[in-house]
Amino acid sequence: MTKFLIKKWIKNYENVSDRKVRESYLVFAGILGIFCNLVLFAAKLAIGLLINSIAVVSDAFNNLTDMGSSLVSILGAKLSNRPADDVHPYGHGRFEYIAALAVAFIIFAVGLELAGSSYDKLLNPEKVAFSPAVLVILILTVLVKLWMFFFNSYIGKAVNSSISRANAFDSLNDCLATGLVIVSMLIGLYADFPVDGLAGLLISLIILYAGFDIARDTVNLLLGSAPDSVLVDSINQLVSSGSCVVGTHDLEVHDYGPSRMIASIHAEVPDYMNIVEVHGCVDTLEKTVKDELGINIIIHMDPICTDTAKIESVKSAVVNCLREDLGLQVRNFRIAQAENKINVIFDLEVGAEVPVSRYASLAKRVRDKIEQNCSGYEVVIDHIGTNDYLQSLDKQNLSFYK
Repeated sequence: MTKFLIKKWIKNYENVSDRKVRESYLVFAGILGIFCNLVLFAAKLAIGLLINSIAVVSDAFNNLTDMGSSLVSILGAKLSNRPADDVHPYGHGRFEYIAALAVAFIIFAVGLELAGSSYDKLLNPEKVAFSPAVLVILILTVLVKLWMFFFNSYIGKAVNSSISRANAFDSLNDCLATGLVIVSMLIGLYADFPVDGLAGLLISLIILYAGFDIARDTVNLLLGSAPDSVLVDSINQLVSSGSCVVGTHDLEVHDYGPSRMIASIHAEVPDYMNIVEVHGCVDTLEKTVKDELGINIIIHMDPICTDTAKIESVKSAVVNCLREDLGLQVRNFRIAQAENKINVIFDLEVGAEVPVSRYASLAKRVRDKIEQNCSGYEVVIDHIGTNDYLQSLDKQNLSFYK
């Protein structure tokens, strides 16, 4: 059903990397969401008023917020697709994240309002009418929302849309909320306490949690969360596949909205290679990353010594300098030979008892000690931290070696 609708209404639907096609996906999802939620709102509101159920009315207004969310989705898709300009040289892709945040605020506001109404219903309970026809209609609304969950999940995955994923998650919550309404109605037939008000309160809590969860994920995107580990590994693998590259480190990925990522990475190359050949290899790698991952990347060349005997000799001298400093360990060690000096590069592992406030002074002391005892060495400490911290960096593939 989902694929049929997409093929029917979206031109060039297979070319999801095209921004116009991507916008069409999101606008179509928004229009469909408005239609479905409007029908569900009208049906549930009518049922809720007919049987005097605050739980059903709460569920109806939950669908109304979903309709508002769909409107925001369309607006976000349109605004995020505006081209770059002098003020926003990286485009307007983050408008989509802002739209998702607006959806979260809408959901949260309605959840608070419905929580108040449900609490009043707990204090002043009223009899809820029931009929098999009402039950059938509510079950049908659950099935509609379940389909909308799969539909929005498909869209979110197809075009990498945070707002579609948010709407999918919200649709799943709606299934749970309406299911709770059905259960409360059935229990209410045999129980003599305000099940309806309690169900309405639980639904409002579900709505509030959904709003909070969407807001949290969206704020992380706006603030700049760590890139996806699979993406990081893909970038490192592609760059390390170059014939001139022996390792990579210091990968940074900046997200300016879906399909608008910029990255930089240090590629370690043997110091004996011809710089013109290395430059040509790096240019090819930048194009490969762009073609395969859609990411504009800048690759910085780091000439690294590959003489194993020399590396071990320098490392031994460095470790001897630190022998008296118990608890200090050298990790990810490498060197770069310059004309009159040797650049010594490594991560410094410290004990858990060392406070973060001492890291800077400790790193300076280590650099000074090595450079004073080993003439011609210039020390670069990439990272400093506990074993757990450095292992977490390794898991994020911030350093990758063949």
